[in-house]
Amino acid sequence: MTNDKYAAFRALHRPGTPLLLANAWDVASARLAEQVGSAAVATTSAGVAWSLGAADGGGLDSDRAVDLVARVAGAVAVPVTADIEGGFADDAAGVAETVRRVVAAGAAGVNLEDSGPSGLLPVDEAARRIAAARAAAGAGLFINARVDTFLMGSGDVADALTRARAYVAAGADGVFVPGTADPAVIAELVAGVGAPLNILAGPGSPSIAELAALGVARVSLGSSVAAAAYAVMRRATEELLTKGTYDTLSDAMGYGELNKLLA
Repeated sequence: MTNDKYAAFRALHRPGTPLLLANAWDVASARLAEQVGSAAVATTSAGVAWSLGAADGGGLDSDRAVDLVARVAGAVAVPVTADIEGGFADDAAGVAETVRRVVAAGAAGVNLEDSGPSGLLPVDEAARRIAAARAAAGAGLFINARVDTFLMGSGDVADALTRARAYVAAGADGVFVPGTADPAVIAELVAGVGAPLNILAGPGSPSIAELAALGVARVSLGSSVAAAAYAVMRRATEELLTKGTYDTLSDAMGYGELNKLLA
């Protein structure tokens, strides 16, 4: 990974002009995101795990996760940021090793969660993992610390801000707070985290223009694009088996178009 790509990825995090990421889960989805104009490619840990036959949240081993990062980073010219769940490790030393491998695979950034299969980590333990990731990566890698208080914690803004500030102090470059679509809450987070704020968006979320006006610096779609793709598979199969028709396929990309994309 060149310093230029690290710098380019950092420069994309501008409050009020957010980086927009429709998260990819394989090489084809990453190439499609790049083809239509994405300035960077982000992976989704859930989509990656599902595509490799594992459950999200600890079901995927680190070797296959790192291999996917390497294949995506090698397939696109734009910076790649990798969702590495909680670091695929039980402690800070293990997180550091994962981060070293992801950097070697070509990532310009990582997402690191503060939760695991048993729920939210204690804030000091999560901060130690951020610090270990920072030490392992050096100054270039953009570390996006995910705060899961709205997904599996108290849902309290003050709690989210306490965690966010601890992670920034430990070396995080940005903060990702999924699970809220309330403009007032988002505005409070923007004002209080002390770093570029990443929001998870989808149906029911404020528009990109509204999020930009609130000062958000990054907007992700997370696992929902992969989930929507799998929904097409289910609908097509149900239609085939129950009606004997094929209307679900009417919006499919052309074989030649996809083949050319990956040639």
